[in-house]
Amino acid sequence: MTLRRCLAVLLATVTTVALAGCTGGSREAECTTRDGIIECAPDQRSAAPKVVGELLDGSSYDLARERGQVVVVNFWGSWCAPCRAEADDLEATYQATKGRGVTFLGINTQDSRDKAKAFEVGRVTYPSLFDPPARTALAFDVPPNTIPATIVLDRDGRIAVVIRAAVKQEGLQPIVERIAAEQPAPNGSR
Repeated sequence: MTLRRCLAVLLATVTTVALAGCTGGSREAECTTRDGIIECAPDQRSAAPKVVGELLDGSSYDLARERGQVVVVNFWGSWCAPCRAEADDLEATYQATKGRGVTFLGINTQDSRDKAKAFEVGRVTYPSLFDPPARTALAFDVPPNTIPATIVLDRDGRIAVVIRAAVKQEGLQPIVERIAAEQPAPNGSR
């Protein structure tokens, strides 16, 4: 076998393994995808990964304390133009839905704390986790180069909706309200 052919076989093998690894644990294929929004029925939802860390204000955060709430998780960076464009829509949706048992959490990636804090001033009032190495994004299967991304967790802490693009209030709010209207499963499992 020639060197060129050996390299081609090796490259094909590596590509196949990498693609299998990217889709191996994902249940997205079982869910409905429409206009870049992946929505899973309650019986198709996977549990969200463990999320603990430090908020931009220095206090600690644990997603497990939010069980019973719908949690809208938004991945953003101060350097991200689409993140700036969607901030007002996220805040408006937060204000419109927080009385229905909905909370929001920003997750700041690949940023400095000072730039992230400056970004939030006058834009959002909900907390943001400071995650410069993007570990939380990767745990949610959100590559850092694909932000902004928004994930809606149901009251049982499961991933109900994944949006891999900037959001607008008129698109996000109906989704959040629909998930908030669901009843949690008895004993937290469906």
